[in-house]
Amino acid sequence: IPNRVSIHQRPAEPDGTCFGDWEMDLIIGKGQKSAVLTMVERKTNMFLQNKIARHIGATIYFANPFCPGQKGAVENANKLLRQYFPKGTDFRKVEQAELDRIQARINRRPREKLNFSSPLVQFCKHFR
Repeated sequence: IPNRVSIHQRPAEPDGTCFGDWEMDLIIGKGQKSAVLTMVERKTNMFLQNKIARHIGATIYFANPFCPGQKGAVENANKLLRQYFPKGTDFRKVEQAELDRIQARINRRPREKLNFSSPLVQFCKHFR
């Protein structure tokens, strides 16, 4: 990707205590012909995803290759999504509605980090 900005150039790393800090990643499909953009709000672990066809126009800080610890929250969410769509899945053959159903299931799962509340409950508290 031209003009990549390293993760080392971003502002001080959020520690996940402030609502609104997001991590993003791409899950690449079979033959690198499809992708799903995955995002996690770090405080609540709210997980969002969407199939994409190309790079989006936003300020993005790229983690170093093979350093998943630099974006641990979204890597954990990717593992949850991979339980339903293993490596080798061709996302061109997966309807967005199916991805949305899985996203809802993931966001209703209790998390130890959230005192066994769900990301959905915690995320919605910020909009009351």
